[in-house]
Amino acid sequence: MSLIDRLKKSSKVENVSVLTDSKFFTKKDMIPTSVPMLNVALSGSLDGGLAPGHTMLAGPSKHFKTSFALLMASAYLKKYDDAALLFYDSEFGSPQSYFESFGIDTDRVLHTPVTDIEVLKFDLIHQLNELKRDEKVVIVIDSIGNVASKKEVEDALNEKSVADMTRAKALKSLFRMLTPHLAMKDIPLLTINHTYKEQGMFPKDIVSGGTGAYYSADNIWIIGRQQDKVGTEIQGYHFVINVEKSRFVREKSKIPISVSWEGGIEKWSGLLDVALQTGHVIKPKNGWYMPIDPATKKELAASNCRAADTMKGDFWKPIIDNTDFAEVIRQKFTVAHSPMLED
Repeated sequence: MSLIDRLKKSSKVENVSVLTDSKFFTKKDMIPTSVPMLNVALSGSLDGGLAPGHTMLAGPSKHFKTSFALLMASAYLKKYDDAALLFYDSEFGSPQSYFESFGIDTDRVLHTPVTDIEVLKFDLIHQLNELKRDEKVVIVIDSIGNVASKKEVEDALNEKSVADMTRAKALKSLFRMLTPHLAMKDIPLLTINHTYKEQGMFPKDIVSGGTGAYYSADNIWIIGRQQDKVGTEIQGYHFVINVEKSRFVREKSKIPISVSWEGGIEKWSGLLDVALQTGHVIKPKNGWYMPIDPATKKELAASNCRAADTMKGDFWKPIIDNTDFAEVIRQKFTVAHSPMLED
């Protein structure tokens, strides 16, 4: 018997295995959403998507964090007919109709109200412990930035006004316990969090909740926005997903996505910004666009297109299907896993 086999036999851990045979490091399913640039923010590629593990969406209020999370959860439920959504709610800002607007069957959503971190921790760990590895569940916590600690609640009931030093510890404990369950059972967790401005001459966005959530997350987005105006009237928002941390996407990448009042999340938004940089779209004149193949300089449309046309699938299909655009995107945004040592 080889040394590695003897070590495996003598181990007391249930799921120990030789790394090449480990079921925990097989290729993970990536669930594509309907928005290509959201897939890029998650995985670095147009045809990628949501992977198992912890993804944190952070930003100020009204930055579409819950909406992006529900869009991803909806894609997961559509991929797996028997899947369920565990929704832990401390904000109570998403009615049933909001879930339905993302195509989510609310009979497949277990809504769990959360009053403090301890309630969240005990229920979530219990649920994860009961799940089998082949059972499909996606989890959303909305939000960890708004949930109080048990001590905060007790102090308020006792009319005490003292600083609470237990909240960060409780969150760190929660995510320490969550991490192995998510990895071993291939479960995606989406957490909503808040940001605040650091004091100083050059303030930057700080993610609330201490280091526990930050260190445990596989992906962290800090979401910014600008108003989309026509004259003085707001038509929607241009969001920028700043990739603060990722296992798949180059850190500090900026992914643009637009949302309009009339159409919701613009499916094809963000692609034009990148395509103009890579040369897959050119501007023959101001306000007009032409898709081309940079390798051959061949035009891919019969005539120049208006800006509104760049938000349609007919504009992007020839570029994605007939050029190297998808590969250029992958090379631009994906983390490269090259050898760490040379011979």
